[in-house]
Amino acid sequence: MARVPYADDSAHPELAGRIRDQRGGTLLNLYRMLLNSPPVAEGWLSLLTAVRQQCALPALYRELVILRVAVLNDAPYEFGVHVPFARREGMTDEQIEALRVLPAGAQAESTAAFDPVMGAVLRYVDSMTREIHVPDDIFQSVSAHFPTREMVELTVTVAAYNMVSRFLEALHMDPEPA
Repeated sequence: MARVPYADDSAHPELAGRIRDQRGGTLLNLYRMLLNSPPVAEGWLSLLTAVRQQCALPALYRELVILRVAVLNDAPYEFGVHVPFARREGMTDEQIEALRVLPAGAQAESTAAFDPVMGAVLRYVDSMTREIHVPDDIFQSVSAHFPTREMVELTVTVAAYNMVSRFLEALHMDPEPA
């Protein structure tokens, strides 16, 4: 059960409507919680809409990042919400399951589920999430696969979804109804 109450979206109907418009017609518990602070909800919506809908980073890598961050931070809400998006972007059930059990910092290439680019992305996510300071060899390994813009977007995606998982878990957000 959530540690603080969800906001009634009728208190901020215009903002709730914009969130619904940008999020496929639904108002997830995450946004119902954010509506407790309209300025934060506005900023969050702007940042996460940019990350999810306006970046050049291929969506498969975005979803790989999101699921990995969710696993590393033990954030089942985040993981559950993004599995359908990951599947839609081409991630296989084998890859999704491999993410669930891959130890932090493990060489993802040691499993047949991930290609070398995915392995480099996963090492980058693990390093950013667990150690914060990314060693040069890990940065060089991943940046060899992405142009500058996509490298910035990859980094922002890791950072943003670490923020998301920490917010969700600190407030004990309830999972979405099935």
